[in-house]
Amino acid sequence: MEIALNYRDVLTVSAILFAVIDVVGSIPVLLEVKKRVGVIKSLQATLVSLVIMIAFLFLGESILKFLGVDVQSFAIAGSLVIFFLALEMILGIRLYKDEIPATASVVPVAFPLIAGTGTMTTILSLRAAYDSWTIIIGIMLNLVLVYLVLRNLPRVEKMLGAAGISILRKVFGIVLLAIAIKLFRTNVGF
Repeated sequence: MEIALNYRDVLTVSAILFAVIDVVGSIPVLLEVKKRVGVIKSLQATLVSLVIMIAFLFLGESILKFLGVDVQSFAIAGSLVIFFLALEMILGIRLYKDEIPATASVVPVAFPLIAGTGTMTTILSLRAAYDSWTIIIGIMLNLVLVYLVLRNLPRVEKMLGAAGISILRKVFGIVLLAIAIKLFRTNVGF
């Protein structure tokens, strides 16, 4: 079995997932979780996120078919979710709220912070435009970065500072907004 990869597509998918996962923008939330529970198990959180994302990549479409929804419709709905996530990042507002229980462990970090609804929607949306191997490699590249950020959370916070995190969040918000519009246009057929 020969796999032909388009490195430009891998970079595009990786950038899209990086913007949606937004591990850098999640640093304040991750620090709060760490403060509550004491330790975030970096490897365990990363592996759980990998399993969730890969499972949704392959089973998400079957679930949609069972519900009578086609991938293009889901991609359009996903583009709207991504659009609102981008608005949150750009405007610094919360349109929806994720709750982190006081007994937080790996599960709230892996889901919904890393492999949340925005990430799963994006994975299925990407499936409409890219092959599975490209998406898997994009997922794995992002999870390496997620692991490194989780492992070095205090250092990353100190290095970026509050202003740096805010700037990165806004820049990736604009990129995400453009991606949402592109996904919408591609699946609507403009």
